[in-house]
Amino acid sequence: MTNFSRNHLNECVKIIELLDDSIIEKMADVIDEVRTNGGRLFFLGVGGSAGNASHCVNDFRKIVGIESYAPTDNVSELTARTNDEGWDTIFAEWLKLSKLNSKDAIFILSVGGGNIEKNVSPNLVKALMLAKEVNAKILGIVGRDGGYTAKVADVAVIIPVVNNDAITPHSEAFQAVVWHLLVSHPKLKAKQTKWESVVK
Repeated sequence: MTNFSRNHLNECVKIIELLDDSIIEKMADVIDEVRTNGGRLFFLGVGGSAGNASHCVNDFRKIVGIESYAPTDNVSELTARTNDEGWDTIFAEWLKLSKLNSKDAIFILSVGGGNIEKNVSPNLVKALMLAKEVNAKILGIVGRDGGYTAKVADVAVIIPVVNNDAITPHSEAFQAVVWHLLVSHPKLKAKQTKWESVVK
């Protein structure tokens, strides 16, 4: 009989086997195009995905050399907008002020991808609607069926569900797996990471 830890790790192996690497390759191509055209990446996520968005900003700026931001890194503005304007518009209004345009891309990190009808992550949905309006590229690493993100994205990596009781931990963990793959990709990696540069 296997224990919980082994079961969880076996599920991770299964997810890796089910991931479509051709979609990740397409995502790398889009990011490369955005960088070449002088565009910016805006990482959007809530909860644990907001923490991942902040980490993404570091990696894509420092390793890939592309201008990147996460609205959730600015706690003062985020809380002011939530208080004064409402939770559902925080990202869209932030992106409007940042002059999101057709050279840019928004990058959604989410367990469910947003669903306006069920009032799940409406802030992501409204940001996605704005991105469509201005013809910005839309990327996402999302769980479940990908939600609204998967419907409108140029490229969305959907983390397969292998255990209905572990959708959130697997989705958020594999956001990190996929974005670390991307910043390590030869098409995108512009600078050596520290430990790899000193350990020979």
